[in-house]
Amino acid sequence: MDPLSDVLGLLKPSSYGFRGLDAGGDWALAYPPAEGVKCFAIHAGTCWIALEDGNAAMALHAGDFILLPGRVAFSLYSAIGAPVTDAFAFFPSFPAGETGVLGGGGGCSGVGGFFDFTGLHTELLLGILPPIVHIRAEATKAALGWLIERLMRELRDPQPGGTLMAGHLAQTLLIEALRLHLAERSPHSAGWLFALADKQMRAVMSAMHADPARRWTLADLARIGGMSRSSFAVRFKETVGEPAMDYLTRWRMMVAADRLASGRVSIATVAPSVGYESESAFSAAFKRSFGHSPREFAKAVAA
Repeated sequence: MDPLSDVLGLLKPSSYGFRGLDAGGDWALAYPPAEGVKCFAIHAGTCWIALEDGNAAMALHAGDFILLPGRVAFSLYSAIGAPVTDAFAFFPSFPAGETGVLGGGGGCSGVGGFFDFTGLHTELLLGILPPIVHIRAEATKAALGWLIERLMRELRDPQPGGTLMAGHLAQTLLIEALRLHLAERSPHSAGWLFALADKQMRAVMSAMHADPARRWTLADLARIGGMSRSSFAVRFKETVGEPAMDYLTRWRMMVAADRLASGRVSIATVAPSVGYESESAFSAAFKRSFGHSPREFAKAVAA
């Protein structure tokens, strides 16, 4: 698989929920801090979003799509001082796939949802994203519009296989949104996600992900990227944000932690699968990354 697919596989998307909103008059929805990624697609009208972290409010217009990866409280509203409704009480009051009406409707409409994860390394994705990922109307219309409509239809009118279909549509929506965010990145953006927009770095990272057990050297990786060893080392650190060998070690440890957490494999099996010939060398590297030995980690997860 490619690096983004690998990361999402480790995160283990587990649950999702999508409901529509038709709001009118003066209204506000307050969202307390919560796990996972929240998202909104504005179909008609305009509203505002403000995070409780003190950043300036942002206007959202028809066609806009946003992701909120942080655990920060926020509000959606039509006007400052509007009567506040608890979003976590409002949306569960009607079925998934249906549309709730607030303030009589007719002013601003759209779809809100969330993605939740059960994997051990959610910070791998969420920590690299800004507080608000704002994808503007021109980008969302073709890529996201039909996905949202189809997902809502599957939730609203369940058919045989609908649960699986809706789950795949929700994951596809998240991936498409991340791709669009990647395409709109700043030239100075750094991090593994943004590095995937660079064909040479993507080829190198894909090779590491495909074979974490291989005894990679800088020369091997530079050859895959079509660069000299020295220029590759500089370029990788600039685009990914850390040296290539540090990234490789971190990825190996995350894969190892995921396999140990399953409870189905031994340390003796995991160590060579991520490039370590001895259990002692693997245990030392694992402890440097997680602060616990593999055995302590496996016991803690099992408990």
